[in-house]
Amino acid sequence: MNEKVMAVLDAYHERMREEDQRRRETPPMGGSENWRDQVLLAVGPDTGQLLNILSRSLKAPNILEIGTSYGYSGIWLAEAAQATGGRLTTLELQDYKTAYARDMATKAGLADAIDFKVGDALQLIAELPFKLDLVLLDLWKNLYEPCLEAFYPKLNPGAIIVADNMLWPGGEEVKRYGRAVRAKPGMTSVLLPVGSGLEISRFEPT
Repeated sequence: MNEKVMAVLDAYHERMREEDQRRRETPPMGGSENWRDQVLLAVGPDTGQLLNILSRSLKAPNILEIGTSYGYSGIWLAEAAQATGGRLTTLELQDYKTAYARDMATKAGLADAIDFKVGDALQLIAELPFKLDLVLLDLWKNLYEPCLEAFYPKLNPGAIIVADNMLWPGGEEVKRYGRAVRAKPGMTSVLLPVGSGLEISRFEPT
């Protein structure tokens, strides 16, 4: 990775360390959803590196990220997309998060490889005019299954799907997603203990 990309990732990592320190010193009380919206809650460097490796294994991939948040995982995905002649489309409900992510992508020299879209994820997925080669699923967990139903018809043969937070404590919603993705025709899937748990699936129609 070039110096611009590494500098942006370092800035994200510093913010993660600062937020983690603040949470240890003053654990959040009440208003948890609002608190969660203000912090990165990013996938972390191990998951980011794996996403980059998976994306770089594909030729000129159309990559879909469902849940831009503040743009950390998008840097890893966009770097791979740029390197392979692909493109990242990233979806986010909150415009202020997209603005932050766009600014960081610009600093990394990756903005030209990313299409930022703001709005309801299910509607945005339905409007996509192209097929998908890699999908990162990382938004509110109750939307995992509905998003799967929305993007499944748009998968190219050989497409890879990565769902984050699959080892979330008490995560019945992600367990339902795990069962659902494994039940899809043409899908093979494995749960990996990387970061907060990744369900990595590959679509190959029979």
